[in-house]
Amino acid sequence: MAITLVCPACGAVNRLPAEKLGAAPRCGECHKPLFDGHPANVDEAGLARHLKNDGVPVLIDIWAPWCGPCRSMAPHYEQAAAQLEPRMRLLKLNGDDAPGTMTRYGVRAIPTLLLFKDGVLVKQNAGAMTAEQIVRWARQAVG
Repeated sequence: MAITLVCPACGAVNRLPAEKLGAAPRCGECHKPLFDGHPANVDEAGLARHLKNDGVPVLIDIWAPWCGPCRSMAPHYEQAAAQLEPRMRLLKLNGDDAPGTMTRYGVRAIPTLLLFKDGVLVKQNAGAMTAEQIVRWARQAVG
């Protein structure tokens, strides 16, 4: 079975066999890794592209640079990415630049995590979490 993945570097949609997911796949266009153990920064258009095309669950951290709890959670989210990738795509979205996303998903506080599976929101959580809490929460939500 094949899955598709959006390259976080160039935005190209890549198709690869699901069994190759753990073999450090690279983008067919720019040849950069499709996963590097770090969350990728996206804007609203990039988020929409990932939600439409990524064949793995997508976890989004909605944050803002002025938010103290967001800054304190950032290293934990980085650590979670190293544990959850490549079975899950981790993204960061600056809520100040994403009013449409904030409204669409009823985000009233940051940091907020949104977890999508097959492009559908399956779980949402507001408030800072540790890496261990993020990993446990995300894995339980997607089964």
